[in-house]
Amino acid sequence: MMVLNSTVEGKYLMYKGKPLVREKNVIVYGDLSEKCYLFLMILTTKKENDVEIPDRILIQVLSTDEKQKIIKQGEKSGLYDALDIGMIWLQRALASNE
Repeated sequence: MMVLNSTVEGKYLMYKGKPLVREKNVIVYGDLSEKCYLFLMILTTKKENDVEIPDRILIQVLSTDEKQKIIKQGEKSGLYDALDIGMIWLQRALASNE
């Protein structure tokens, strides 16, 4: 399991007040005790200066209920853009009263 943090004492890397965890090609951002979270899947990578970097990213905002309903879904090129738009979608979903 590859995680974007050192899991010292069970603590995760926090980004803007929410846990950010990576395992292989999946990144999960958000607090699972809230009504939804952000799910990113690296679909393809590309080589740049002999380093593999994420290219196409699937973005999903998922509900935390047992059905894990997809609230919003899309795809972006580049991890930065995917995380940026995904965080906006997550913030809006958490703010809605649905």
